[in-house]
Amino acid sequence: MSSATNGASPGFLVWRLSMKWRVAVDRAVAPLGLTHAQYVVMASLYGMSRSGPRPSQRELADRTGMEPLYVSKLVRALEASGFVDRTRDPKDPRAMRLSLTDQGLDVTRRAVTVVQGLLDQLLAPLGGRTGSRTREFTDDLATLLDVPLDPHTESDEGPS
Repeated sequence: MSSATNGASPGFLVWRLSMKWRVAVDRAVAPLGLTHAQYVVMASLYGMSRSGPRPSQRELADRTGMEPLYVSKLVRALEASGFVDRTRDPKDPRAMRLSLTDQGLDVTRRAVTVVQGLLDQLLAPLGGRTGSRTREFTDDLATLLDVPLDPHTESDEGPS
């Protein structure tokens, strides 16, 4: 553990890891014309489309944990770049259904390969993507993501 993280709170460590990951992914996908947030949208759209019908912007927002308005902004930019198609849902004219274009599919596949390489680097100290420590770490992250947070509830322990 580096001296910058000795004695650090879990909240601080989550922050540092999330920032380290965001910066690394931003740098890695920039040559493909993407930001980290755009990559998340495209990779999530790719995965969702493979397992079912074309998702709506709202479904994509729910999947990524991003605000629907932010997803809408990202999708519009990706559409302008020729990576995403948006069409009105015939069953709900308020909803937009999303799909990757052929160009978007190509860029997404290349970006996923690059990001998987980063993930391999990040998880190497835990035994790699298939290691038992990585599985435990993944389970712990999923547990924490399932905890509802209410910013208006005070904790007995104080700030972290």
